[in-house]
Amino acid sequence: MPRTVFYVSDSTGITARTLGQSLLAQFEGLDLEHVTVPFVADAAAVRELVARIDHTGRQQGVQPLVFSTLVDSELRRLLATSSGCLLDILGVFRASLEQVLGVAATDQVGGARPRASDASYQQRIDAVHFALDNDDGARLSQYGMADVILVGVSRCGKTPTCLYLALQFGLFAANYPLTEEDLGSLKLPRALEPFHAKLFGLTIEPERLTAIRQARRPGSKYASARQCSLEVTEAEALFRQQRLPSVDTTELSIEEISVRIIERLGDRRGGAGLSHGR
Repeated sequence: MPRTVFYVSDSTGITARTLGQSLLAQFEGLDLEHVTVPFVADAAAVRELVARIDHTGRQQGVQPLVFSTLVDSELRRLLATSSGCLLDILGVFRASLEQVLGVAATDQVGGARPRASDASYQQRIDAVHFALDNDDGARLSQYGMADVILVGVSRCGKTPTCLYLALQFGLFAANYPLTEEDLGSLKLPRALEPFHAKLFGLTIEPERLTAIRQARRPGSKYASARQCSLEVTEAEALFRQQRLPSVDTTELSIEEISVRIIERLGDRRGGAGLSHGR
């Protein structure tokens, strides 16, 4: 049977799950079942979770893993009574930071949560709306507001990357799909010409692109191996001719693609990074 991994938090559980999965990725061949338990707010909820962890361990015959970002000291103590292997993510660093900073940590729950009144939170919301409004070249007139414009053939990862850049970094990201009409001449589409410094190319291996398109439109010319190979080859030639930075998305996660975009465009602008509207 698989080993269950619990990600426990008094908030969304995103931090616990992200850090836990990053650690577990270092170990190959594991058969794991992932369970996120968010918004654990009181002792009753922890006791119920402890019973669940203990039952899972007995049922599977292996010790469950428990990644926790609980802040409250009493709730952390209760969680530690379970039979699971507890990895207290905050507790690992808390004592060392208290010693170095000379200040006792508080048990304030939700101190790092974004609030609707925060400027940075509103920036990310606005950026998400911008990404949705400017998906697939929908509003060419708004490109002047963009921090970055992703360019590539259909289904190479432009839309999810734009949304991640918006939600995680508050960047105004648009994307433009290269069609057959745009390819072959090695010239930028007219709508993109004024925004050369904002352009970033995404490419993908033709075999992977074919598989993705076949799942969407099986048996079509659009999804054929020949068409996919032709589009990718011509798109990459365009990137080289126009000296656009680009990245191959085939083996990369959305997170990795986004970080590479930020790094490359920051370097391209003299290390200044990205700033909205410029």
